[in-house]
Amino acid sequence: MEYKEIIKRSTPEMDKAIAYFERELSKIHTGRASAAIVEDLVVDCFGQKMPLKQLAMISIPEPRQIVIQPWDKSYFEGIQNAIKQSQLGLAPIADQNVIRISMPDLTSDYRQGLAKVISKTQEEARQAIRRLRDQAWSEIQKRERDGEVREDDKFKAKDELQKIIDEYGKKIEASGERKKKEIAQ
Repeated sequence: MEYKEIIKRSTPEMDKAIAYFERELSKIHTGRASAAIVEDLVVDCFGQKMPLKQLAMISIPEPRQIVIQPWDKSYFEGIQNAIKQSQLGLAPIADQNVIRISMPDLTSDYRQGLAKVISKTQEEARQAIRRLRDQAWSEIQKRERDGEVREDDKFKAKDELQKIIDEYGKKIEASGERKKKEIAQ
């Protein structure tokens, strides 16, 4: 087996780590309403736990407002409780058949807290990428010891892996900085 195949197998996993990182960033609210903020909240409904997006339509009628319209009125209370119990700091308001959420103003302290959360999320993504790199490198070293990969190829693989890690690191950094700019506005 060539080292390139090992590297090729690890890049889809790295792509998944980046996609997960992007989803986590989208959940951090920046004062602007976004369905991503609430859609994955787990709602306890009739003894089952389901994501909010499976129980209601989520819309954004105004830049700072989220409207949740449950598919069934029996979901109403469970959805409200899930929003209140979440650590998002949102206050749902019942309005006939819908739940309205107004996005709070971002204070400077809150912005700083969000920036720290973003930095922490970035570091977790970097660690996930490094773990995948280490797994690929371990496999390459093992194959080299078993005589399946030449020593020269092993060092080429190490350089190639580092280039890939650097590319993913740049993606993580760019996404994090973009989100921090959104918060600062």
